[in-house]
Amino acid sequence: MNRFLAAFLLPAMVASAADLPSKKYLDLANIKVMVAAAEAKAKELNVSVTICVVDESGNLLFLEKGETASLSTIQFAQRKARHAAFYGKPSREGAETIKKGSTEALAFPEFFPNQGGLPIKVNGQLLGGISASGAKSEIDEAIAQSGLDALPKQ
Repeated sequence: MNRFLAAFLLPAMVASAADLPSKKYLDLANIKVMVAAAEAKAKELNVSVTICVVDESGNLLFLEKGETASLSTIQFAQRKARHAAFYGKPSREGAETIKKGSTEALAFPEFFPNQGGLPIKVNGQLLGGISASGAKSEIDEAIAQSGLDALPKQ
């Protein structure tokens, strides 16, 4: 009886597992591609920054402090990337929210009102956030954007 039940149920369980949705994620190879592009942009702009990549939950996947970047950039970069990952929007939008007088947003989890963090999205799916910190905010964002632009879009 048990063999009959197993023979009957096993194909049904396998078919159900095959129907599960697949989820994209940031692997080390793609993180390295993004970071290399961001580093190249920082070098081109002659700035020393900290570069950070987090997953969609804000967990740290990569962090690199530029040789002459200040120690505070380590925290700033992580907070910018986490904001972008949590909200799926550039951290610049957090700064714009505060400028409009919506200070209650400061109480939101992982909210950080400082430009330089961008969400990492592929085919509409949020995979995480990338940021740079250590230069002027618009330069930080341009460096992060270079990393995003290098990511394959499939």
